[in-house]
Amino acid sequence: MRSCYACGAALPEKLEVHRSTECPTCRRDLRVCRNCAFYSPGSHWDCAETVPEGVVDKERANFCDYFRFRSGAAGAVDVQRGTDKRENARRKLDDLFGS
Repeated sequence: MRSCYACGAALPEKLEVHRSTECPTCRRDLRVCRNCAFYSPGSHWDCAETVPEGVVDKERANFCDYFRFRSGAAGAVDVQRGTDKRENARRKLDDLFGS
């Protein structure tokens, strides 16, 4: 099942996602890094694919050729957990080294 990264609304599997496609519930862009199956916080340019250049705003529509809508109801939660892990690790390092 597909869902919007921003509001978690369920989206039809057959919905074609183009650059201008918006979530019918919250009106946020859907063709964004945060909705992509390759989005991987902490990886090079936060992408599991070898992309030629990074996308600066992960929550705005883009033209990435590698975009594949992630599936799974827990997708939005998993992405958030990845961000939380990274932030927690950064805090621990800062505490350890006094930054």
